[in-house]
Amino acid sequence: MASVACIGECMVELRQAQGGQSAGPSSGQGGGLYSRGFGGDTLNTAVYLARLEVKVDYFTALGDDALSDEMIAAWTAEGVGTRRVARLPGKLPGLYMIQLDAKGERQFFHWRDSAAARQLMNLPETDDLLNSLMSYDIVYLSAITLSIYDTAGRERLLAAIKRARLLGTRFVFDTNFRARGWPDREVAREVFSAAFAAADIVLTSTEDLLALYPGESHEQLMARIPSPELVFRLAEPVSLLRFPGGPYEVRAEPMTKPVVDTTAAGDSFAAAYIAARLAGSDPVEAAQAGHRLASLVICYSGAIIPGYAMPPKKRHRPATTRQATK
Repeated sequence: MASVACIGECMVELRQAQGGQSAGPSSGQGGGLYSRGFGGDTLNTAVYLARLEVKVDYFTALGDDALSDEMIAAWTAEGVGTRRVARLPGKLPGLYMIQLDAKGERQFFHWRDSAAARQLMNLPETDDLLNSLMSYDIVYLSAITLSIYDTAGRERLLAAIKRARLLGTRFVFDTNFRARGWPDREVAREVFSAAFAAADIVLTSTEDLLALYPGESHEQLMARIPSPELVFRLAEPVSLLRFPGGPYEVRAEPMTKPVVDTTAAGDSFAAAYIAARLAGSDPVEAAQAGHRLASLVICYSGAIIPGYAMPPKKRHRPATTRQATK
C-alpha cells in the first residue's frame, strides 16, 4: 500500500462560534465566544489523505499536555499515523485564531514562537525520523513547514529528502506562503528556490507566488519552478498543469452551493491530487479530483468537513479540461 509522510505543525484553533457574539462592557470590540479545535495545513492534508484511504503518517512534535493528548487521539480516530510524533516534556502546541469576513475569507492570528513543533529538527530522535523518510512513497510538506525551522533545520530536512529521493521517494512541495512566518521575503525566496530544485511535484498558486514575486506574469512565475510536475492554481477556479505531455488547463466545475469558508481549500486539493496520483491517475485527472474536493470543502465551516460530507470514491462527471496553448 502506498504511503505518505506529511511534515508540519498542528495548532490549537480558536474560531468565533456562530451565535456566540457577546455584548457588554467586558467583551471588548469584536468580542464573543470561540470554539476550540485543532488545525494546520499539512495536518489537514494528512486527514483528507486518510479519508481517501491513503496510508499517511504525520511528522511533528507536541508537548506532554492534555491538548497534545487530544490531538493524538483525534488524528488516530481519523486514521492518521502518529508513530512519528515526538512528545516533548514541558512544551505546548501553538495557538491560532481565525476571523472570517462576509465572503468566507479568513485572517489568522498566531501564537507559536515557543511551540513544540519548532524543535522537530533539533531533537535526539531527529536523525531516526529523517532516515525513515526513505520508507515512504511520497514526502509532503509546505512552505509553512519550512518557515517554522531555523536555517540549519531546513537544510537538515531538505538533505534528508534528497537522500530519500535517491531510493525512489517523491517529494511534493506545497508553496503555502504566509509572510508573517519569514524574517523577510529574500530569505523566503532562497528557501523556495531550494525546495523547487528538490521537488518532484510542486503545488502552487498565484496567491502564493505573487506575494513573493510581485508583478510577474503566469509564465514568469511558472518558469521559476524547475520541477517536472507543476500544478499552478489561478485566482479563478482553474489550474495550469505542466508535466511531460502537457501543458494542460483544468477548470473546476461551477459551484452549486454558497461558499462558507475557504479554509483548507488548498490543503484538501493537495490531498486529492496526491491520492489520485498514487492511485495511478495522470496529473489532469488528479487536478480534477483536487478541484472536486476543494469545491466541496469550502461549502462547510472549518478546515475538516464532517466525515459524512466526503464525496464517494467515484465521481461521475469530470471537470472541464483542455490543452493549454503554448
